[in-house]
This record gives sequence, structure tokens and C-alpha cells, in this order.
Amino acid sequence: MVAASTPSFLGSLSTFSSYDETPYIGTRFPDKSVQLSKIIKAPNSNELIKDLATLVSHRGVVFFSDQDLTLEQQRELAQRMGELSGKPKSSTLHKHPVTQETAEFGEIFVISSKDDLFSGNNQKRASQGWHADITFEKVPSDYAILKMHTLPPTGGDTLWASGYEAYDRLSPAFKKFLEGLTAIHDYNFFVDYAQKRGLKVQDNRGSPENTGTDLTAVHPVIRTNPVTGFKSLFVNKVFTKRIVELTNDESEDVLNYLFDHISQNHDLQVRYKWSKNDIAIWDNRSNFHSATHDYGEHREGNRVLSIGEKPFFDPQSKSRREVLGQSLFAM
Repeated sequence: MVAASTPSFLGSLSTFSSYDETPYIGTRFPDKSVQLSKIIKAPNSNELIKDLATLVSHRGVVFFSDQDLTLEQQRELAQRMGELSGKPKSSTLHKHPVTQETAEFGEIFVISSKDDLFSGNNQKRASQGWHADITFEKVPSDYAILKMHTLPPTGGDTLWASGYEAYDRLSPAFKKFLEGLTAIHDYNFFVDYAQKRGLKVQDNRGSPENTGTDLTAVHPVIRTNPVTGFKSLFVNKVFTKRIVELTNDESEDVLNYLFDHISQNHDLQVRYKWSKNDIAIWDNRSNFHSATHDYGEHREGNRVLSIGEKPFFDPQSKSRREVLGQSLFAM
């Protein structure tokens, strides 16, 4: 059992009722009177939004109930969270590489069960879907905001897993081995998808470096989150293809172990059952997520991705347990 309560990172948000979903990941604001639309208009909105970004970076994912946030406000909140937490001035909001006829509205990407970009997911093992968003970009996402407005009667939950805790549970020798390694992230599937359907690949995708049709990037296997300063595992099943410094066989074995490490440790995960108009905000630098495709009815929501900084590993950075103490997370 948990030996002690995890510390609070609420800051100015402490005036609102909230609770942690698990010791490692996930905080929820259950009262629908706590509206993000009011937070972005408050006199101290910069303080509130900066503290929200800090909370999300520490807790991985934060949930808000029954929100009235508009699409334009969703864009505004994502950009301000990134800016107020220190992202480069050249980073704006992501535009999905594939311009979909019915599901692409600039920086708003529609997550829809009717979209054939996501067809066939229910024919794979559920553990195959774990990922962090758009890690195939040279400059990937810092924060994501998803509002679910159409839901099946049951099913369609989303799970998140903590990259901090995934790193902390590795042995000291394995951590040292992984630090400094880099991995190729690739999803040129989108290019093939566009070509087969006569679609244009979006060229300006939220950063001057996110251009062209080569959806491939090289990122550190262990990444430092600039907001918390914590080390995090930064490989994922969907987009990470190979560790550069290893042979193909070595890379495959190491990556498969790390993918299993993320998906099979359910006690570093949180599972969220959506209600209409709920919002989840997460930090893509230090967390992974996967949808649950266990429904037949329509499911749809709007997602906005803020573009952050180029991933880096700081050898002087520390793990979350090193900073907060082992006893806080003793099982």
C-alpha cells in the first residue's frame, strides 16, 4: 500500500476541489463549476494557467468534468500553457500531417471512431496502442487537450501511463545503459495514407522544423521534462522503431521489453471513464496513453496539441523518486 500522500502541485488551483486518481498519475477536478473557460478569462489567468501546466507536468494527466470550453478557447488554452511554461517562441499549435475531409479544422484534430485513420484498432491487442502524440515530429508536443463530446453508452475509456514511474522502476544499471541512447520515431503511414487518397500532407505543423513529408525524427530514449526536471522514459509502441546505437536484434529486444514495461505495469497507469464534455489535459513528454476500443457506437472528441521543445536529455537531471523520496511511492 502507499506509505505517504504524494505532494501537492496545485499552486493557485488549490482553491478548487480536486483529488489524485492514483499515487503516480492523474488528478481530477470533479466539480463542473470549475470551468476552464472561466480560468482563461480570470484576472489572474496567467498564474492559473501556468500552475495548471505545472500540475499536468507533475501529475501526467488532469481531468475536468462537463466543460463548456469552445474550440477557440481550447486552442488558446493549449498555446498559453506551452508559452507560460517556457516553450520556444517558434512553437505554436500542431496541424495534423493528413488533411482529412471531415476531421481536420486547422489545429483542431477530431478523434472519431468513424475515421478510417483509426480503423482496425479493435483487431489488435489493446496493448499495441500505447503512444505519446506525434513523436515522429522533430519538435513534438508538450501538452494535449482532448474534449470528448460524443460517447457510447459504455466503453471507450482512455488509459494513461507515467513515463516518470516507468523510468524509476528500471534497475540502476539499465537506466545508465539507456541514458544517452537515441531512437528513431517514424510514422510515414500518414504519407502513404495521403498519397492513396490524393490528399496533401500538411507542411507547416507548428514548428519551423516540422515541415516536409519525412515523418521521421530521432529522440533520446530517456528524456528530461523541462518543467519538472525529472527523467522519463520516451519510447512508445506506435511510433518508436529502432534504437540507433544498437544492432537491429538488440534494439528489438530492448524496445519490446520497454513497451511491455509500460503496458503491463497497471499500477503506473490511470484509466478514465469519460462523461459527455469531459476534458483531459496531459503532458506528452512524460506520459503515454491508449484508447479502449471496446464499443460499437460512435465516439468522438476534439484534440489540440501544443508544440513544445526539441526533446533532450540532461545528464544532471534526476528521477522523480530521487527528488520526492522513495517513501512517497513505497508499495
